[in-house]
Amino acid sequence: MSSKFTRRQMLRNTTMAGAGLWFAGSRVQAGGVSPNEKLNVAFVGCGGRGEANIEPIAATENVVALCDVDDRRASAMFTRFPKARKFHDYRKMLDQIGNQIDAVVISTPDHMHAPASIRAMRMGKHVYCEKPLCWCIGEARLMAETARKHKVATQMGTQGMAESGSRAGIEVIRSGAIGAVREMHVWTDRAEGWWPQGVDRPQGTSPVPKGLRWDLWLGVAPQRPYHPAYVPFKWRGWLDFGTGAIGDMGIHNAAMAWVGLKLGLPTSVDVAASSGTNSETLPAWSILRFQFPARGDLPPVTLHWYDGGKKPSSDLIGGREVARNGAIMVGDKGTMYSIEWTGADWHLLPEDEFHDYEPPEPTVARSPGHHQEWIAACKGGPQAFCNFVDFAAPLTEVMLLGNLALRIGKKVVWDAQSMRAADCPEADRFISREYRGSWGT
Repeated sequence: MSSKFTRRQMLRNTTMAGAGLWFAGSRVQAGGVSPNEKLNVAFVGCGGRGEANIEPIAATENVVALCDVDDRRASAMFTRFPKARKFHDYRKMLDQIGNQIDAVVISTPDHMHAPASIRAMRMGKHVYCEKPLCWCIGEARLMAETARKHKVATQMGTQGMAESGSRAGIEVIRSGAIGAVREMHVWTDRAEGWWPQGVDRPQGTSPVPKGLRWDLWLGVAPQRPYHPAYVPFKWRGWLDFGTGAIGDMGIHNAAMAWVGLKLGLPTSVDVAASSGTNSETLPAWSILRFQFPARGDLPPVTLHWYDGGKKPSSDLIGGREVARNGAIMVGDKGTMYSIEWTGADWHLLPEDEFHDYEPPEPTVARSPGHHQEWIAACKGGPQAFCNFVDFAAPLTEVMLLGNLALRIGKKVVWDAQSMRAADCPEADRFISREYRGSWGT
């Protein structure tokens, strides 16, 4: 048998785990909706990822409201759901028809994830939010705290963690198949060719396109003139709006190993190399080093992060071609090589030592589907795997610490308890953010 996780093994493990059980966590507040009732769901952001999130949820639940600041991006969904109430400002949506909404899906640019999610959770609404969870570390802490306080069902859009192969990979790591892991490498091909990074603010101004409400798009971010360099999608590398390559893909590519190794938060992050950060965008490429402490019997781990086309050495995987995205866990008994972004397609190396390897019996229950497990949690079922408290907030904090090191240009020694970078007061303004104008109220 190949050391690659095969479709046959996936089907076997899915069957053994049971089709309706996926996470052995606590139950969440039902919010007054029984398992047999349909949720009334509102969507903030209707183009791009928003449209991708509407599709699977609309198949079983009620779409009662759609909100988007850009009529051009929202037009297809606005037309498809004529009975849904239409809004441009999510605050007005929640204020005006909040009593008709059970759950809210947030698919905006990164800088608006937390404001919209927190407002909805404080009103007792269940929330699904795209990754990364938020723009800054302070927001991640507040989102977890708010979800816990209001007992709402939450899920971050880390879709690959619903794959049976990802759940099996967690089990393999924890079984000790590759031994104690002290070294880990994670990388992505972003941002190269995907969006601009390592560039300065564009000069001049441009007319705001018809249908785009620029002030609402800016939201909590500092005021600046509209320019087509920012939207759509190109916002991700701009420091006021996005979280760059590590926010976009570190959340995906590191997730399975982060869970399997029980890494938690790092004690330090430093910049091994980068193309340089300016005041407007993250660097075109970077290599970061995260130090994670020992966890019980598990040894400390050094995580090496690469983006912008930089990759780890192919020697780590026996000279094989290194994929565009992936993760490598180096253990003292072998290596796990996870290809691409979901964590589900993994291989154990050297192949000749694992050719007849059988994965352990399932201990992490399988998912009925990433959106489906959140829907079930909203109706009183087990909490979703990628919930804000246990998964999304701490994993997002890890990635944002990488950006913090890039922004201050020096090693971050992280005091997680006080949420401060030790002996580095200049980092404070990037750890939490002051919202613009009325957005802070």
